[in-house]
Amino acid sequence: MFPQNGGYPIVVYNTIRGLLAQGHQVTLISLDEKQVTDRHYKSDDILDSITYRHCSVNTDIGFLKGFTSLFTAAVPFIDKYFDERAEKLLIDELRKTDYDIVQFEGLFVTPYLNAVKKYSKAKIIYRAHNIEHQVWHRIAQRKADPFKRIYLMLLAKRIKDYEISQLSRFDGIIAFTDQDKNCIIEYGAKAPVEILPISIELDKYAPCTEKTEFPSLFFLGSLGWMPNLEGIEWFIDNFHADLTEGDLRVRFYLAGNDIPETFDDYEVPGKIYIQGEVDDALEFVNSKAIMIVPLLSGGGMRVKIVEGMAMQKCIISTSLGAEGIDYTHGQNIIIANTRTEFLNAIKRCIADEQYCRRIGENARKLVEERHNVTAVTNRLTGYYSQLIRP
Repeated sequence: MFPQNGGYPIVVYNTIRGLLAQGHQVTLISLDEKQVTDRHYKSDDILDSITYRHCSVNTDIGFLKGFTSLFTAAVPFIDKYFDERAEKLLIDELRKTDYDIVQFEGLFVTPYLNAVKKYSKAKIIYRAHNIEHQVWHRIAQRKADPFKRIYLMLLAKRIKDYEISQLSRFDGIIAFTDQDKNCIIEYGAKAPVEILPISIELDKYAPCTEKTEFPSLFFLGSLGWMPNLEGIEWFIDNFHADLTEGDLRVRFYLAGNDIPETFDDYEVPGKIYIQGEVDDALEFVNSKAIMIVPLLSGGGMRVKIVEGMAMQKCIISTSLGAEGIDYTHGQNIIIANTRTEFLNAIKRCIADEQYCRRIGENARKLVEERHNVTAVTNRLTGYYSQLIRP
């Protein structure tokens, strides 16, 4: 949840902001992955307005546990988020307070569903940040190593079975995209499914073109999320020579958390910069011109694209990366699904600054119309009201 350095925490944070602005009381129970607990971040004023409880959870799986899971029905990439201490913390909170709504953010926290059903009479909502098994299935399909492909296919099948079994246990379900809603209904979910797009506080996004390096390419995202890692590896493998020795006379900047040390080998002074985690993500985005989103797998709606649009960035994305966003190719985003399409898009963008600015300005208008936090929160609370109505 804190800091706001990835799509998941940004979505949750903005939802809380929207609910607080309408006068609702909010409690957040957060699972902190153990490996990040040694980092120190400045506090946030939102903590003074909500009840915030968190528990550090060791999410390391290890080779042995991952291997032995092949011979059991376990789903280690979900099971690893369950911790008895976190469950006790949750139960204590439910015993103290009667809630109208308890919302689960994504599949990885569903191991705590039994506790909520036992200790609360609240309506229980599931927000599907993506269709998780589809992410793993798409990654598996792209693996050249047959053993990795078989293992990931098996994992995707188990996640699918688990995911479908959980959908029927909720009173309401929220999806980000039409594609995800249709998939959820197809899997037999009986609860009403509402499509609510990602929302952001537009006041936080104040682009200033005077501080933007043109031309420049950039990617910002967590490489701890496998689809991001896969996509950026594809991009660098395909364009490293063009960026360093070929016709693409443009600097490329890669920033985000959990970037593997091996990526240092990609860095070329004056041409490719591997920057790692940046202190101010929006300042970084503002300082660069053309955003790339080369996603080849994954699902849901990409927060970084919505944020990039809010910052008036010219964005080149795969159609999968832009899924769920009501875009118009060539007007408020550029869609490229192959190496040739990416290359042609980059060449046109770096040669025409006015074209890039026009794309970015139209992108900002789209976000103002579709992703304003106030409008989306109104729809969210309307959905809640329908569910709790006697």
